[in-house]
Amino acid sequence: MLFKKIYEFLFVRKPKVKVLSGLIESDNEKYDWLSVNNDPQFNINTKFWIPGWYMLELIVDCEVDFANVSIYVNSGNGFREEERFDLPVRKNVVAKRLIYISIDTSRLRLDPVDFESNFSIKSLCFFWAPASFAHKKMFNKLSNMDPGFDSLSKKSAYEKIKKISKDSGKSWNRVVYDLYNKVFGEYKKVADYSRWVNAIESSDLRLKDIDSIISGFESQPKISIILPVYNVNRKYLRDCIDSVRLQSYSNWQLCIADDSSTLEETIDLLLEIEHTDDRIEIVWRKSNGHISAASNSALELVKGEYVLLLDHDDKLACNALFYIAEEINRHNSVQFIYSDEDKIDADNGRYSPHFKADWNQDLIYSQNYICHLSVFKTDRLIEIGGFRHGVEGSQDHDLVLRFTEGLCAKDIIHIPRILYHWRAIEGSTALNSNEKSYTSIAGLKAVSDVISVDNPQAKVVHGLVENSYRVIWPLPELLPLVSLLIPTRDGIEILKPCVDAILEQTEYKNFEILILDNQTKCSETLKYLDAIERRDSRVQVLRWDFPFNYSAINNFGVRNAKGSIIGLVNNDIEPINSDWLTEMVRQVSRPDIGCVGAKLYYPNDTLQHGGVILGLGGVAGHSHKYFPRNHSGYFFRLKLVQNLSAVTAACMLIRKDVYNKVRGLNETDLTVAFNDVDLCLKVRSAGYRNLWTPYAELYHHESVSRGAENNAKKRARARKEVEYMRKIWKAELDSDPAYNPHLTLAYEDFSLR
Repeated sequence: MLFKKIYEFLFVRKPKVKVLSGLIESDNEKYDWLSVNNDPQFNINTKFWIPGWYMLELIVDCEVDFANVSIYVNSGNGFREEERFDLPVRKNVVAKRLIYISIDTSRLRLDPVDFESNFSIKSLCFFWAPASFAHKKMFNKLSNMDPGFDSLSKKSAYEKIKKISKDSGKSWNRVVYDLYNKVFGEYKKVADYSRWVNAIESSDLRLKDIDSIISGFESQPKISIILPVYNVNRKYLRDCIDSVRLQSYSNWQLCIADDSSTLEETIDLLLEIEHTDDRIEIVWRKSNGHISAASNSALELVKGEYVLLLDHDDKLACNALFYIAEEINRHNSVQFIYSDEDKIDADNGRYSPHFKADWNQDLIYSQNYICHLSVFKTDRLIEIGGFRHGVEGSQDHDLVLRFTEGLCAKDIIHIPRILYHWRAIEGSTALNSNEKSYTSIAGLKAVSDVISVDNPQAKVVHGLVENSYRVIWPLPELLPLVSLLIPTRDGIEILKPCVDAILEQTEYKNFEILILDNQTKCSETLKYLDAIERRDSRVQVLRWDFPFNYSAINNFGVRNAKGSIIGLVNNDIEPINSDWLTEMVRQVSRPDIGCVGAKLYYPNDTLQHGGVILGLGGVAGHSHKYFPRNHSGYFFRLKLVQNLSAVTAACMLIRKDVYNKVRGLNETDLTVAFNDVDLCLKVRSAGYRNLWTPYAELYHHESVSRGAENNAKKRARARKEVEYMRKIWKAELDSDPAYNPHLTLAYEDFSLR
């Protein structure tokens, strides 16, 4: 006891905070403080602290699930941005990071939230740490989160840091700390897009030698740009045309079709530029035929091998055509190319970047996520008849759907760069998808017409948000038996609500429940297992009398399952909508679909699972975790059926033949964690698309029965499972096609890196 008191006196600091600015006492009885602006500040006195490393442990309770805490260190020069250290926090969850306190440090400044909010600091503690401990922790962080270190041995990492130290003139310790801080700093939740633009878009050093790179291309394809024009503001049209003329890649053709404009400033500008450049051609339509007709008129002028679509008030990024030509040279079979995009206001201010997924078949059925920029191989575009009449307003979505139907994924290239600036002005769909309501009706027709070719029984309806669509795929004529596997041990308080709810609240009736009992000792649970098996013929209890191994238990269940569809279900799941299983069976019955995942919530109605994103936290994490139940997510992705690399086995359907084809769950290397991610990646590698649907909703009391990784043996096992995943799936984990390389791997919220 005396030793503990001495240790705490010397090495543990639980400081009292003093208000500096932006804070008042909260009148909300749930919280202690109210931040009255987005920069609240506390002062912490560190005058008598022992210099060295400290592990900060912080718990914040606030009105939202996420916040970013900033710590400023005053080492004699005041509180400066150069000495600011970020720490992302989740509501009522311990957040940790290392902070270095030098002998000159007299004060810290704690900025507890970065927005106006009621909040409380539940715990604030600094633990002094030996340098060896701090270095080990920082190396672990770098190896998990920094792509420059994740494949290096400890010795190689030391050598790399030593070289950085020598080249930069900084001490070895300073380099380690800077790299550690970079992990937190780069993945800060609220990113400044303008700062990102300046830092990232200018980082391609090849652009300094762009002329020599272009001259070295094996081919220099002509790219024809289709530009339908009608009564557009002169300034915006001028900006649009100038964005083409200023391209760094010069082998282009601008095909303008004026759709019988009546606005003098539009006509005057077109007449002005008509003969200024041989690469610009204009066709003057005699009558207004709307966007599809005008686009087809422009298409008749095309001489290039590829066609790019451009709206009359939007802009191309200055190197857009260069990057397109580069991809064409890399992939000479490419048929369709698209890029990321952002929006611009009336003064060309850039905002709202959309960093997209690679080709995502089910997402394009749900929404035109491609939008801009899109490039089509000319001969195929002409072969399918160009733009279709009757879908004006969603003519681009219709074109993409028809053009890509039957294409191999390798013939579709996504360039993860902002190459297009979409003008957001009054009347533009860039400003508000509701500006043109007819677009949603046209989009419904576009998706319906494409789906009906091969699936006449499928029905397409409007989705959960404007300009989105839901395909209701047909069930097989003979409804397949679904075997729902539920591993359990004791825990009647979660098992009973789970099983009872599935039995009572599931519309789809052709299912069996196999409760896989892993050494239950609780007499009440055993009574329930006996009673439910006798009461309902759909329930069977199978005994697995071995140490817990999630993969082995489920593989055992599959061997005993009678159904042609396997459902992996945790024992803490409760259905919300009665047609959850019907929706999942519809999806998993499609021959090209592998694993199907559901939308899962915590009991407090925040999101637990919106699909799995590879690379989050080093291996994989859940998309949009902790988002409010009704949140639409990043560009509405929480409301859209989409293909994802992986989904959680807390509620997953997969056909038994596919499960057996990839040899099920890995019961040797992944006994507890990541076995579902591994399964999904094996299924994807076998040629199937994994899918997540928001139309199957359930509650998930996550890991209630399994518990936390709270002892040395469990932590060692977890570490080995991480190492296995990084070894086997490193390339996949570092590049998730359902995500984007410019989005964070530190948070689940799709914020910028």
